[in-house]
Amino acid sequence: MKQFFGKFLGTVMAIALAMGCLGGLMAQPANAAGFSVLSFNTSSLVLAEARNSADDKLATDFGKKIDLNNTNVRAFTQYPGMYPSIAKEIIKYAPFDTVDDVLKIPGLTDRQKDILTKNLDKLTVSAPEATFVEGADRYNNGIYR
Repeated sequence: MKQFFGKFLGTVMAIALAMGCLGGLMAQPANAAGFSVLSFNTSSLVLAEARNSADDKLATDFGKKIDLNNTNVRAFTQYPGMYPSIAKEIIKYAPFDTVDDVLKIPGLTDRQKDILTKNLDKLTVSAPEATFVEGADRYNNGIYR
């Protein structure tokens, strides 16, 4: 009985393998989301600029100023006195509703508040965008110089 079952199983597997190989040899039309190679017309091809939420945000003040709710900690290095201590606190207490809210961070020294006050015009706030704040990217985005 064992020999019969072993031969039977071997035969079934050989037939399945042969059918699988034959299926790959047969021509199959490409149809993805209603797209057919046979009906493709280049005159109806429209190229659109690829944009995403990150591109849209970079076109706002976010691309010109430090966004307290989205910018990476390393961006604060361009302003003396803000990196690393103040930058770390800003990211820790974000999101902020207004730029002035940054002055309400608990535990800031008078010197830190002074540095922030002098740089308020270089700061902005916008809604947090997952592209910029998810994971640990605000602390370490893997870009090194």
